[in-house]
Amino acid sequence: MKKVLLMLFMFAPLATFAQKFGHVNSQEIIQAMPEFTKARTDIEALTKTYEADLKSMQDELQKKAEAYEKEQATLPANIKERREKELQDMYQKIQQTYQDNQQALAKEQSERMQAIQTKVLDAIKQVGQSGNYVYIMDLAGGVPYISSTLSTDVTAEVKKKLGL
Repeated sequence: MKKVLLMLFMFAPLATFAQKFGHVNSQEIIQAMPEFTKARTDIEALTKTYEADLKSMQDELQKKAEAYEKEQATLPANIKERREKELQDMYQKIQQTYQDNQQALAKEQSERMQAIQTKVLDAIKQVGQSGNYVYIMDLAGGVPYISSTLSTDVTAEVKKKLGL
């Protein structure tokens, strides 16, 4: 009897310190957000604008290159050199514009996603604090296994907190 009481007193404090764990799928939440849809639409529109700009530059280069090829045989050497230099400069400008556009797109996408992710993380923290969770794991981070009996899915709560 003494041993049973001793064991109860030893394990009783552990039961009073029961910890709550949760898990969330942040990718599912982000994709459900109107901010994400708008950001994706805006990035796609910006991409199309950049592509159209590059296409017109490439078309202009193509026309000048074709014109140069047709009259190349009749041009004096100094004009040939100047035209070749113009074509080379246009080609380099196209390459530079492409790189600048890629960097601008990456920056824009990064800034938009950062704002969205911050909003989701804040909501997760609020749910964690209000629900007294010790830890909320993100399934999108590649967690290989989460016990559904020991961990609560708080994705719906986070969506509710975000008004989704």
